[in-house]
Amino acid sequence: MANELYTRTNQKMFYAGLALESWRKAEEGQAMNAQGLIQAEREAALFHLYGALLGLCHEIAGYYRLPERTAPRAEQLLSSAVLEAAPSPELAELIELAQQPETWLAQLLRAYAELFQPPQAEQKAKVDPTTPLIEAVSLDRESPPLARATLEDWRQQLKGLAQRFRESLTEW
Repeated sequence: MANELYTRTNQKMFYAGLALESWRKAEEGQAMNAQGLIQAEREAALFHLYGALLGLCHEIAGYYRLPERTAPRAEQLLSSAVLEAAPSPELAELIELAQQPETWLAQLLRAYAELFQPPQAEQKAKVDPTTPLIEAVSLDRESPPLARATLEDWRQQLKGLAQRFRESLTEW
């Protein structure tokens, strides 16, 4: 049982839950490093949610014996080419969710990809020649960071999908 594909998905979902719980405790605590703890737990939760998504993709690919079943990135399995080569309703649903930018899955994939982007200063046109060439740049994000409730919602959505897919993937 320990080598079943679903165990990795379950493990990652559990780890994401632990990170979200630690995040909640960091928000409630009065520690001097609370902001750092919150950011660390946000990234850990996002990392594990992506891992759970990859695990679910591996479950589907393993069930249908797809050649890409060992792909190291979820995006490799969430492509139209994979679906055309081996159609499956579960993969089709995941791909549809991933391709629509307003869905929770597309947002999760985007947020995960942003973890690997360096901080970027806002691009501005230079208008005054006396403006200094070197400016201080804040590493704080202009857009608000992901809320804990958002990641918890993504976790619940992914958990629901996994349970529903597993029911349809079970051989009777």
